[in-house]
Amino acid sequence: MNDLAAPEAPHRDHDTENFPTASLILAKPVRAQVMAFYRFARTADDIADSSSLSPAEKLARLDAMEAALDDPATTLEVAAALHRQKVGTEEARWLLSAFRQDSEQARYAEWTDLEDYCTRSADPVGRMLLRLHGTDSDEARHAADGLCTALQVLNHLQDLVSDRAELDRVYLPQSWLALAGGEEAFFEPGNARRREILDAALDRVEDQLDRAAALPRLVASRRLRLQSLMTTGLARRLLAKLRQADPVLGRVALGKADFAREALAAVLPARSDAVIVAERVQRAGSSFARGMATLKGDRRRALWAVYAFCRVVDDIADGRMPEAEKRRLLAGWRAKLDHPDCALSRELAWARAAFDIPYAECDAMIAGMETDAGDRVRLPDEAALDLYCRRVAGSVGAMSVRIFGEPKAEGWGLALGHTFQLTNILRDVDEDAVRDRVYVPLSVLAKAGIPDGPAKSIVSHPAFAGICREIAARAAAGYLQAEAMLPRYDTEALRPARVMMWGYRRILDHMLARGWSLPRVRARLTKGEKLRMAVFAVTGR
Repeated sequence: MNDLAAPEAPHRDHDTENFPTASLILAKPVRAQVMAFYRFARTADDIADSSSLSPAEKLARLDAMEAALDDPATTLEVAAALHRQKVGTEEARWLLSAFRQDSEQARYAEWTDLEDYCTRSADPVGRMLLRLHGTDSDEARHAADGLCTALQVLNHLQDLVSDRAELDRVYLPQSWLALAGGEEAFFEPGNARRREILDAALDRVEDQLDRAAALPRLVASRRLRLQSLMTTGLARRLLAKLRQADPVLGRVALGKADFAREALAAVLPARSDAVIVAERVQRAGSSFARGMATLKGDRRRALWAVYAFCRVVDDIADGRMPEAEKRRLLAGWRAKLDHPDCALSRELAWARAAFDIPYAECDAMIAGMETDAGDRVRLPDEAALDLYCRRVAGSVGAMSVRIFGEPKAEGWGLALGHTFQLTNILRDVDEDAVRDRVYVPLSVLAKAGIPDGPAKSIVSHPAFAGICREIAARAAAGYLQAEAMLPRYDTEALRPARVMMWGYRRILDHMLARGWSLPRVRARLTKGEKLRMAVFAVTGR
């Protein structure tokens, strides 16, 4: 049968795809090859998406398309074009395996299942483009796979409603949707947890785009470099739009202005890993950035890398996704420490080498986040609390003093980090309780007569306020000790830490003035205090 197209009209053509397909950036001969591949893929995709064909009929048509890939004399035009153009027959087989899956499978259990689908439905396209442009390195393929997977997941998130309504497909994993109460609940307009799940998914997309960051400098062709820069820029624009808007409540899409801006930006030099990491830090908007603002040059670049790393693993631990997925991603970051494969991990590797940052401190941070990754967090005793503080905050202090240029202050940095974390625990008791996290040790709770149970019942117990006052007194003593020890070290080098200490001490002061009786309002710095921190960062006073 020569015509294997789906009975319905095509869902899209190359001009209506979300991202450039065979743009004018590519050389004319290559465009012809890409268009032949695109038409084959579009035909197969439309078969898989057909509403009038049964799964068996879809599979039969897709099998016929694969058979045509083995026959250079085929009369099936979309396959014959691939043979004439000598392009993409192997990559087309991978796509067909994904379209077969679409013909039979409508739901995904875990994120790894979705990633496997993307390796067959999207990654082959990038690999074909690399080959057509004379690039065939493992590093380039790794980066291209990251870009293609990111584009595919963005399309799935963008089309959540239409895919479900028209194709009865949902690509967000069922284990993730369960955290919103299940699939039906996830799509309800007022479900507040949907935003958290979408943000966790978009964090995974950003990880893939960071993996793709090296692609422009790895490709041999200037034209493909421009194409990759434009496509990556558009992907980041759509990512930002999806962070701001809810695709369940209305379609979120790129506009002509987005395409125009990225076409112009593509002629500029590719952003370095350092710039990409700096942008991550600036988007985070943390008060920690005020301390970093005191640094210049390589010291600032290194501290940004450390901060961004801490933020990423913290976001994994806090993300609205299954615990098993969090642990998989954190284990992935251990692998990145040994084999950097993205913008952030390469920057962190540079910072570790430039400032002699021990591997153990990065590993300690990941271990601390593995504690936070649990669906329920309880610490048995004071030793467990000390270990937790050492990992999630002491590691930051130990890394930071090296970057500041005062490595002999490591003990001071460890102690100050511990004090910062006690302050965080006090500030966040109610927020943590929503996630069933309690960092006050069970032994301390038992001594006060507070039984283990739901976190909200623990932090609302009448005796809990007294425990908070005791921890606050310990934190206040920690700040006094840090101040007393400062003259032993280069106080100018430690200015970033002093700025942070000033801010954290103000937060503790607010909590001491407010107390811990219910209802509690989360302590925050005032606008004046934030301005004071900014002045302190610049002037040292």
